Amino acid sequence: MRIPKHVALIPDGNRRWANQSGFAKHEGYEYGLNPGVEALRLAKQYGIEELTYYGFTTDNCKRPAIQVKAFVTACVDAIKLIQQEDVSLLVVGNTKSSMFPKELLPYTKERVLFGRGTTKVNFLVNYGWEWDLAHMHTNAINRHTITDSLASKAISRIDLIIRWGGRRRLSGLLPIQSVYADFYTLDEMWPDFSADQFTRALEWYSQQDVTLGG
Repeated sequence: MRIPKHVALIPDGNRRWANQSGFAKHEGYEYGLNPGVEALRLAKQYGIEELTYYGFTTDNCKRPAIQVKAFVTACVDAIKLIQQEDVSLLVVGNTKSSMFPKELLPYTKERVLFGRGTTKVNFLVNYGWEWDLAHMHTNAINRHTITDSLASKAISRIDLIIRWGGRRRLSGLLPIQSVYADFYTLDEMWPDFSADQFTRALEWYSQQDVTLGG
């Protein structure tokens, strides 16, 4: 099987899952924590070098306050779990906003190693594509200088994006890095994550003709 170097995860469907399971919508985020760790461990097993989680966006902050508090807390808790693995961790997002959790500031300047740091992990927190692109220099005239001037410049090009929850949109995920990414969607909600879902996505990717425009 041809394995992608960099996989990005869009863990959607937490609120819908909660509603269908008899919980309040904001309670769904807590049930997405363990799937995140499972996905990381699977990525390691398959030899994936870099993994990006789409935590929450600046647009998500328009949701009811109780939901915003819940997904911010879930992101902080997710980082605590990820720290227990062998990862090189970087958090990317608008740190100047009041919505950015201060507990995560130490991980925003440069990658922080945990254990052997064998897998690069990027976590997008209070991320917005407009915010990211706003850091581009006006004299960025080619793809190399454009990438180097992004707020997310430390994140490499994405090979595969996997989205749970049945939606077929990128929702502003790293527009430069995702330019040639293959996009795989699952109807299952993120809290119902399983190893089989992850494997299916990799098997599908392995069958794609990756030309990067060539």
